[in-house]
Amino acid sequence: MRVDAGLAKLLGISRSKAAELAEAGDVLIGGVPAGKSAKLADNDFLSITLPEVDAPTPVAEPVEGMGILYSDDDVIAVDKPVGVAAHPTVGWDGPTVTQGLAAAGFRISTSGPPERKGIVQRLDVGTSGVMVVAASERGYTVLKRAFKYRTVTKTYHALVQGHPDPTTGTIDAPIGRHPGHGWRFAVVEGGKHAVTHYDTLEAFREATLVEVHLETGRTHQIRVHFSALHHPCCGDPMYGSEEKLNKRLGLDRQWLHATSLTFEHPADGREMTITSPYPDDLQHALDVLRAG
Repeated sequence: MRVDAGLAKLLGISRSKAAELAEAGDVLIGGVPAGKSAKLADNDFLSITLPEVDAPTPVAEPVEGMGILYSDDDVIAVDKPVGVAAHPTVGWDGPTVTQGLAAAGFRISTSGPPERKGIVQRLDVGTSGVMVVAASERGYTVLKRAFKYRTVTKTYHALVQGHPDPTTGTIDAPIGRHPGHGWRFAVVEGGKHAVTHYDTLEAFREATLVEVHLETGRTHQIRVHFSALHHPCCGDPMYGSEEKLNKRLGLDRQWLHATSLTFEHPADGREMTITSPYPDDLQHALDVLRAG
């Protein structure tokens, strides 16, 4: 693989940004500067110098399809669409939740690292559903602690290929970088502790709709765990989904949706549950399976 393509996958940055790093002499292979078109080989040792950047400031830019599920002085709950990141990051030039909130006139907590002020949790760009942002400093402190100590109930629905056996169960398997593909994750010995609980909601001939509760929050955890069981999320070719089924269901992203969050309100401790309905593309896939 070329240097620019390989770095884009390894670091999660755009290919053009990776090419700029190489052209600036900031990419070394075995201590020798490498151009953007140089080829990477097995066991190459890469040294990459990333430029210093100013903390990105949320730009007031509307985000199409992002709805507000709940808001008050401490908490903002958004319905995050697919294709939207939680906050600005180096290499991501698409829409973000913080940009959308700024455009809608919401105040976000000033607590937290500069590039993600007010962010107490994140959803992958390719995952839709409920996401909570802190509106106040009190909200940030209380919610950040709640997510850290896992007192927040996070519920996801996923459409996975085939039929998990047993129909209700727990996946307890460590997750780390894939040994052969660094831009992916996998169940690996010595990985980080990861626990996923699931229940079958509806079974179809080719797939199963499951409800998932996360005990831990590793990157791509649901996708990795079900892939390890040979039941990858539909629409997720990175982790082994069948392209033929993806096309029939009209999916161009993983069928994975954060359906609800339950937490204690930062101000008075009352229990709150915020829910999000399925977006149109995920509902369409279910309709196709039910019709069949």
